[in-house]
Formats: sequence, structure tokens, C-alpha cells
Amino acid sequence: MTTSADSLVAFGQQHVTRGLGRLTEAVMAKGEGSYVTFEDGRRMLDFSCGIGVTNLGHCHPKVSKAAADQCVNIVHAQCSISFHGPYLRLIEKLLPIMPDPSLDSFFFWNSGSEAIEASLKMARQITGRQNIIAMQGGYHGRTFGAMAVTKSKTVYSEGFFPLMPGAFAIPFPYWHQLGLPINTSEEELVRLSLYQLDLVLKQQTAPRDTAAIIVEPVLGEGGYVPAPASFLKGLRAVCDKHGILLIVDEVQSGFGRTGKYFNVEYSGVRPDILIIAKGLANGFPLSGVVSRKELTDKLVPGSMGGTYAGNAVSCAAAVAVANAFREEKVLDNVSARSSELLTSLKSLRDDPEVGSMVVDIRGQGLMVAVEFASPLYSPADPALVPSAPKNLASRVAKRCMEKGLLILTTSLYEVIRFIPPLNISQGDLQKGCQIFAESVKEVVREG
Repeated sequence: MTTSADSLVAFGQQHVTRGLGRLTEAVMAKGEGSYVTFEDGRRMLDFSCGIGVTNLGHCHPKVSKAAADQCVNIVHAQCSISFHGPYLRLIEKLLPIMPDPSLDSFFFWNSGSEAIEASLKMARQITGRQNIIAMQGGYHGRTFGAMAVTKSKTVYSEGFFPLMPGAFAIPFPYWHQLGLPINTSEEELVRLSLYQLDLVLKQQTAPRDTAAIIVEPVLGEGGYVPAPASFLKGLRAVCDKHGILLIVDEVQSGFGRTGKYFNVEYSGVRPDILIIAKGLANGFPLSGVVSRKELTDKLVPGSMGGTYAGNAVSCAAAVAVANAFREEKVLDNVSARSSELLTSLKSLRDDPEVGSMVVDIRGQGLMVAVEFASPLYSPADPALVPSAPKNLASRVAKRCMEKGLLILTTSLYEVIRFIPPLNISQGDLQKGCQIFAESVKEVVREG
């Protein structure tokens, strides 16, 4: 086997499927807390968290120990053969933190996309209806059902049609989606989005044919846009009126990412089905579909399952994650660091040198975005600025990486997302913010 960093990269480029995109052509060798180290020796501050997964930092000692200990007991206790202890102990840990006490029935799978697939199956079987209404800008995965309700970018579905039938979409209450100025009131954005939902139910999919509405309470790949509480309440009211299930996808926004265990808590809205993954097990493959027993009792035994669903090692890791959140007061740290992050970004917006290029700063907790102006948007887009430098977001992200900070873009707009570890220190957050500010100024100067 090749051993040098360059030869490993060359080997990967030759043999790893081209359909996988990468931020960098490098080999990650080690993760520790808020940092990752590459085979070529570079050590970088990680504001990506494996796309919002390692919420407690890389290789959290309590999580790693729990997984290692489980490995010497039982690794694969197949869910269709029997219960296993970590699966049940995880449910015990999660029940008290669910956003609504009605959420008392759990099915664990491996990935967020698989959990979405399960939720779509459940919604169809429980309601006896077929159609699903999704959001423009929403992202739910790359498998076939998930891909059909993903509306953030065409790259995920281009060339794969026909997709799962029965998927419809309405605009998310985001000024880009509605072609309105950035200062449009929240009330107006919500009114227009709910009006479009009313039209879809009257023109495209009748309520009696509609099984579910699926929504991210914070758009992830759509630009890190929090849903107004009034919008989520409006969806809940429509679902209650017509017997439609509300699926809330908290794959990226869940487990403390936005300052509460689940973002939907800010609105007080009750999901019929809650989707969890990513931060659930801090890097071990695990996802979950949570509903209420009166609904899941309608499912046919055997209709759900999977070879590795609810793996014992992953569940043991997730139990340790739940314990660490409580013992280490992680949500308190999110609140403190979020305030510091937003203050830093707003000072950049106020900077006379670069502030005019900052279109928006948004988010909650440590799920925050900066959107830049662009000369490449559609003429109808209110964020079009002909004098702005091209491709600001990707250029800034690249410059950050050159300076030792891993950070990601998101959406089809010029958006950079901040998803640092939830237990990041004040010093490391300040270091990342300083690198980001320097990179923005350098790229804007270059034009």
C-alpha cells in the first residue's frame, strides 16, 4: 500500500468513485477536539464538523471509550432478531429531551437519508395517501425518495429522473425564494409561502391525496435559513385541518446545534415525525425516526428494518453523547459562543472596506451563515450586485483553508456556513473568526 501523502491522494483519485466531491485533495489522518490533521502534516481548525456531525469535537474521549467498550461486548445485534441494550438505553436517554412528549416511538437507522426514506414510507402507510409536499431550498438526501423531496440544488438529482412520483414543493419563507427584497417583513414572507401551500393543495395535490409536509426548521443546504415560528405553526394548522402528517427534518439542526436540543422547540410546534442523525452519535453512523406510538402501531411488522439499523456500537456512542451534553453543559457553551460569533460577523458587516459585500448574517446557536453579494445572480434576484467580486463564498472558503481553517459554503447562493463544535473554546472561536475576517478582506481587495 502507498504511504506518502501525495501517493495516497493519487491512489484515491484513481480508485474512488468520481461522483464523490471533495473540499480538498488531501488525506485526513487524525481528529482531536476542534482540530484535524492531514497526512501532509497540516493541522487545521475545523469549522465544518464533518458537515455538522462531530458536535462534541473529534474523538470526544467519553464517546470513543463508550464505543470501544461496546466493541468487546457485541458489535452487531440485528434489530430484526432481538432488542439490544444500547438501543433501549438510547431511547431512555432521548425520551426526556424530545421536543414534544408525544414523540415516544423510535426506529434507528444509519444515515439521515435512510431516515427520510423511512419517514416517507411511514407517512404513506399510516395515512393511506401518497403525495408529499416539500420546500424549495430543502435538502433531505441523495437516495431516491429523499432525492425527490430535495429542492436545494439540481446537482443531487440531475440525470437520475424519473424520481419518486408524488413530490410537490412550495417556497420556503426566504426572500430569495420569493424574489423579494431582503428587508421584506417576516409576516409577509410567511403569508406568501402559506398562500402558495394553499394553492398547491387546491391545484396540484388535494389534501385527501397528501400524506405529509416535510420541512427543515432551518434550511441546511438551502442556505442556513431559520423558519419563522409563525410559518411552522401555519404548517401545523394546515396538517391538523386535513389529517396530513408534519415531518420535521432535524438532521443538521438537531442536538444542540441551534442552542436547543431541537430547533423546532423555538416554535413550540409538535412534529408527527421527527428525523434525527448527524450529531446524534458524534460521527458514528446513526439516524433515527421518532413518532408517536398511536401512529407507528399502524405499521406492518417487517415493513421497517435494515441490516445495520441501530448498530450497537453507534447506539452506545450516542448514549455517551447524551450524557456528555448534560454533564458538560454543552448548551450553555453554545449560547456563549453564538453571541461571540454573531458579534464578530456583524463587526465585519460594519467594516467600511467590506461591509457592502455582506448581504445577510443569519442563524441560531452555532448554525450561522454569512451571505455575500454576487454579480452572477439572475437579473430578477434582489441580491444581484454587478460590482461585486465573483464567487466570493468559494474564494473566501479557499483562502480560509490556506490559513488553517476548514469552513464550508452552502446553497446556490454566495453563502458560507459556520458549524464549529458546540464545545469549542472561546479562544478557538476567536481564532476562526479572525481567519475568516482576514480572508474576506483579502478576497474583496483582489476583486
